[in-house]
Amino acid sequence: MGGGIVLVGCGQMGSAMLRGWLAAKAAERYAVVEPVGVPPALAPVPEIAWHGDAAELPGAPAPDAVVFAVKPQVFDAVVPAYRRFAGPGTVFMSIAAGKTIAGMTRHLGAEAAIVRVMPNTPAAIGRAISVACANPRVGAAQRRLCEGLLAAIGESAWIEDEGLMDAVTAVSGSGPAYVFLLIEALAAAGARAGLPAELALRLAKATVAGAGELALRAGEPPARLRENVTSPGGTTRAALDILMGGEGLPELIDRAVAAATRRSRELAS
Repeated sequence: MGGGIVLVGCGQMGSAMLRGWLAAKAAERYAVVEPVGVPPALAPVPEIAWHGDAAELPGAPAPDAVVFAVKPQVFDAVVPAYRRFAGPGTVFMSIAAGKTIAGMTRHLGAEAAIVRVMPNTPAAIGRAISVACANPRVGAAQRRLCEGLLAAIGESAWIEDEGLMDAVTAVSGSGPAYVFLLIEALAAAGARAGLPAELALRLAKATVAGAGELALRAGEPPARLRENVTSPGGTTRAALDILMGGEGLPELIDRAVAAATRRSRELAS
């Protein structure tokens, strides 16, 4: 393929990343390894060479990056086939949840430059937040390449302590599901309060989306934004007395993040 990017797995997250890379012109060439077949929307793109197996990839020149976007359940069976690319010219980037740098090194060898990444599903609309951690083999140019690939799907941040990845997974990796549950619950409560179900869902979606955008753009912390909406003795105060009292929302979120963090550690081991 002559350098470029190899994407291994083109499911929901892989295809979202690939669309972002194409739009951002992150590379000139892409090779995609996807045994299931070519997604129709991406089939006619001339910059992409499609392969059903790693053995179909040419051995030289080595790709600039190999990005693993396969499910954790098949990761250990898939990754060893790419060990032949390990060397100073290639960086391996993985978005497989729970798969550690040490585990990847066992498959790819001690010479492999490896970046472990935890993105989240808003990558599908270019609004992901991804956290990355690199091993010492990753050079400055390779880090910049990975930053460019992640920038095509949203924001990114780097951490030095890989042990924090379990908490990252619990907060941002799993976090969209918590927000979707909030929308579900808010819409259902609105319907029970007498709103037409369609209107209740529309109100819940727009409220969560708008509040999230306000939190991103405002120069104030979330606590201050919450206080700005809360009048003493008003309707919001009555609701917050429930959400913040006893085993309310803060306690539930704390327990949920702790449970997800524990589960991430279990999967990694």
